[in-house]
Amino acid sequence: MNKVNRNVLVIAYYFPPMGLSGVQRTLKFVKYLPQFGWNPIVLTASPGAYYAFDETLIEEIPEIKIYRTNEDITKLVKKKDSSALKYPNTFGQKLRKIITQTFIQPDSRIFWKKSALKLADKIIKENKIDVIFSTAPPFTDFLIANELSQKYDIPYVLDYRDLWVDNAFYFYATFFHKMYAEKLELKVLTKSSRVVVTTRYMKELLLRRYKLLTHNDISIISHGFDKEDFDVEYKSKINNNKFVITHSGLFPDDLTPKYFLKALSNFFKKNPEAKKNTEVRFIGLMRKNHNRYIKRYKLTDNVLLTGYISHKESVSYLLASNVLWMMITNNVATPSRLYEYIGARKPILINAPEGNIKQTAVDSNAAIATDVKNIKSIEDGIARFYELWVNNYLPTIEQDYAEKFERKNLTEVLSKELSLSVKI
Repeated sequence: MNKVNRNVLVIAYYFPPMGLSGVQRTLKFVKYLPQFGWNPIVLTASPGAYYAFDETLIEEIPEIKIYRTNEDITKLVKKKDSSALKYPNTFGQKLRKIITQTFIQPDSRIFWKKSALKLADKIIKENKIDVIFSTAPPFTDFLIANELSQKYDIPYVLDYRDLWVDNAFYFYATFFHKMYAEKLELKVLTKSSRVVVTTRYMKELLLRRYKLLTHNDISIISHGFDKEDFDVEYKSKINNNKFVITHSGLFPDDLTPKYFLKALSNFFKKNPEAKKNTEVRFIGLMRKNHNRYIKRYKLTDNVLLTGYISHKESVSYLLASNVLWMMITNNVATPSRLYEYIGARKPILINAPEGNIKQTAVDSNAAIATDVKNIKSIEDGIARFYELWVNNYLPTIEQDYAEKFERKNLTEVLSKELSLSVKI
């Protein structure tokens, strides 16, 4: 283990006890950076207005300094009841996005910027900061890093969990809105020391849009899984008499279980015996309209809805499954669930377009990949995995392949990127 001798200021609006996949990447970097010579100091928000909380994640945070704006975290955590959490409806979420992105740039968290900068002044006065690591979205985090860098002459590294200007799900009311967003992005990229993205596709888009960037300026550090998370009790969730297919995570933007559920219904019509032997588990919050598909296709008896649960409990459901299913409609989004699936080393049914996400699953040698909306091919994939289950011949992802996406290994790569950024 390396001696901790450098400080990195981690700017992350989303951080535990906030839940969902958006916090996992940052949390795991913070967890493992001390093992590679870096002491993380976190600047984050108080999690007052978020709709998903996971108090168990706090237990993973090492003994480090965490600064929160307007904090009273103890009261906030006690007030949250995970069983009562509801996923915002599609229409309301789209409407808020349109309004927000029409009148506010880069995002609604811009109102956090002032208090974050004020607290950052305090942090930098109390600690020697060698480099700043800023992760987004929200892209307000990037603006904060840029201002701090200019004020204190500290280099910063930008971590793109999703794309900014080229994000397929961002709304630009006019050409001028997009042009302004591009101006902001160019500004932070120009001054950045290093840029980190999660996929090669993201890297290629940034290189095409911003000619000042070179191939060596951008590094790829994928999403991943934490091996320690998979050391959980899961036997109680196993049903040896059932063929269990599990989906983990939300259905945001244009994601929907509709095509999968229709394919499953068609499979059951042709295979009545399989209907008796199959259980589909949806881990996480579901939209009301998605629940209606379950009823429409007469799958109520075959579906288990867990609601929102802790990350460790969700991992236990993955481990107790026979097949893991997911869909992704483009190569712009970067679904972290795929890497958790790989960590579980279970067969994967993925509905995705051609691209690196689909290829990552296929390269596991334990996946069946189909087009996103091709109900017949999805049905065939379900049928094939069911046949393999009946014959006790389901594939397993090899450990060597899975370990490429282990969080500790990925953090070691990040530690080298931070070292390259430090002023000598």
